[in-house]
Amino acid sequence: MLRSLSMLKTFAARIARAAAIGLALAGVAAAAPAAAPACPPSAEARLTPQVLEQARRRPVDRGYLWRIEKDGRTSWLYGTLHLGRADWVVPGPRIAQALRRSDAVALELDPLDTEAMQPLFAPGDPVRRAEVMTPARVDRLNRQWAAACARETGDPHLRLQPILQTTALAGYVARRDGLYTDFAIDTVLAGYARRAKLPLVALESVQAQLALFTADSAQEEIEQVDDALDELENGKLRQRMLALADMWSRGDLPRLADYERWCDCMQTPAERAMMKRLLDERNPHLADGIAALHERGQRVFAAVGALHMVGPQGLVALLRQRGFTVTRVVPAT
Repeated sequence: MLRSLSMLKTFAARIARAAAIGLALAGVAAAAPAAAPACPPSAEARLTPQVLEQARRRPVDRGYLWRIEKDGRTSWLYGTLHLGRADWVVPGPRIAQALRRSDAVALELDPLDTEAMQPLFAPGDPVRRAEVMTPARVDRLNRQWAAACARETGDPHLRLQPILQTTALAGYVARRDGLYTDFAIDTVLAGYARRAKLPLVALESVQAQLALFTADSAQEEIEQVDDALDELENGKLRQRMLALADMWSRGDLPRLADYERWCDCMQTPAERAMMKRLLDERNPHLADGIAALHERGQRVFAAVGALHMVGPQGLVALLRQRGFTVTRVVPAT
């Protein structure tokens, strides 16, 4: 989510073009990953004409798509990933068909709206920052930036609040596995909406999402930053992102629904409270937003992070409670 905003803007037209072309075509297996160089290639280097041509010839349905119906109209619910591979920027045939049949696209945020994203780069409370960013912690962060080949002069990520720096680092680290925030599914859909001239609705605000990451105290922020740095240093975060991307690509819904067992992110009361804030507490608002758009008469393609879909408080269950008939489309039942 926090990858360079200027790069996202540059990529918008290119990704939108790839997505739009893919809508006119009908699955290709991801190419075998190349041996990792000292630093991963840039996103631009990954998105080659050859990669796009192969993806356009045989687009693949990936992720999780449901048809949601109410009042004689059909909308769509899509579980996304906030990372992606270059050849994922072309939607598969079922997803392309759903997009063509939609009047609007709804996302958590519009990742290409650079003005709306600016609050993410606010420095935060300088007193708290000084308390959190001790020399030892700054050294750990700097080593992670360097290891991720992301220590760029003037990079706006370096001015982020400390916990957001670790979030941004997660996106950089994933590049070693061919996963880039530049190719996030949300970004592909935002680019498609612009090219197709469809209304794009943000279901949340940047300020609301930022509040989720803002600790109540300096001590809580210190613990969050240290936990994130531990997982960056021991490789657990990278492994978790790769596992999530793999199951998303395969449409492995049972494994996704069982995330509490494999994510290693629900081990302490603090971790369980954070996951509840990130998922369960946001889902009713997201469901209300999707339902309201549909009830205005629009056929909505609503795309939200895949982990919001599952469980008794997931969007699939909440939309059924709101009177929708919900039918899984991808992976096919």
